[in-house]
Amino acid sequence: MGEPQLRVPGPTPLPARVVRSASRPMINHRGPEFAAVMDDVIGGLRWALRTDNEVLLYPCSGTGGLEAAAVNLLSPGEQALFCVMGSFGERWAKIGETYGADVVRLTVPLGEPIDPEDVERTLAEHPEITTVFVTHNETSTGVTNDLAAIAGVVKSRGKMLAVDSVSGAGCLPLETDALGIDVLVTGSQKGWMAPPGIAMIAVGAAAFERSETAKCPRFYLDFGREKKSQDKNQTATTPAISVMFALQEGLAMLREEGIDNAWARHARVGRMIRAGVEAMGMKLLAADGHRSDTVTAVHSPADSPEALKNLLTTLRTKHRLVLAGGQESLQGKIFRIGHLGFIDDADAYTILALLEAGLIDTGLRTRGGLAIAAAQSEARGAVAPAEPVSVG
Repeated sequence: MGEPQLRVPGPTPLPARVVRSASRPMINHRGPEFAAVMDDVIGGLRWALRTDNEVLLYPCSGTGGLEAAAVNLLSPGEQALFCVMGSFGERWAKIGETYGADVVRLTVPLGEPIDPEDVERTLAEHPEITTVFVTHNETSTGVTNDLAAIAGVVKSRGKMLAVDSVSGAGCLPLETDALGIDVLVTGSQKGWMAPPGIAMIAVGAAAFERSETAKCPRFYLDFGREKKSQDKNQTATTPAISVMFALQEGLAMLREEGIDNAWARHARVGRMIRAGVEAMGMKLLAADGHRSDTVTAVHSPADSPEALKNLLTTLRTKHRLVLAGGQESLQGKIFRIGHLGFIDDADAYTILALLEAGLIDTGLRTRGGLAIAAAQSEARGAVAPAEPVSVG
């Protein structure tokens, strides 16, 4: 039997050449070899994120990156707007509250995006807000925000903008500098085709200036401390060296493909997955027009949480397809398909075929074949495919 099809929204499958790179011998993290790796990684991230800003590297998860953004931009009692459209937006708001910020929530129903007009209204009602925190791509609901429109509102009012693009960057169109994003957070285990372990944070000049006066307590996640070390081609603490090797290789693959081609590939695969899911008679959670090209959230085709659990277990044990369930209030109500990072059209067909087989095995569907036909139609109707990602 082959390796399982890991299709959760992260961690994502690792290309063979990335696995080989991660297994390279250990090096001195204070020596010239590491400095060269770090320089290459930061250069690749700046290229992919379309930014000239500093990119700080922290050995932690994406949540660590979200915490870093909050503690470096805010002071206790300072009013900040947190846009909440799912589990990860709510997590960011709770981080702000933990550090004593005066958190204003803009919350929308699960499956809905943030409306830029609501951001405009909220900022008008709360003129003391200094910073807006918003999720680019909400992993828990499969919703992508209109980040350009939201950024336009935030910057027109002179507010600082922090963006969580943990499951968006590297996969979805993102122009960090053009949008005026002050802090952008992403993580190694999503679209970058690397293991978990590094939070990558693009930080603009205004954000560094703010961090010098922000009063939230911090040490490990301090922007100034990390920048001072990275200016000397080192990191402030021991880095995740093997993950750095992997990230370097993942970025090399993206450079070979071209970032615009990577965006187009994710858009095409996302359409294929959605078309196949709907052809099987299932409904998508995310609002039309805001459906993510990296993760698809699907309403359960089963009549109980137990029956959905049985479907996911059957897929994992019999068909070796690993999908994700819902989080928090969505647990037992949806399942999620991750289609980001190391994925192409053939993988999309495999996901849909195995999902359809699992539905038939569990009695949730009696007829097969429609999903692949729908996905093929989407693939043929899309712009000509980019070159496939090389597995090396």
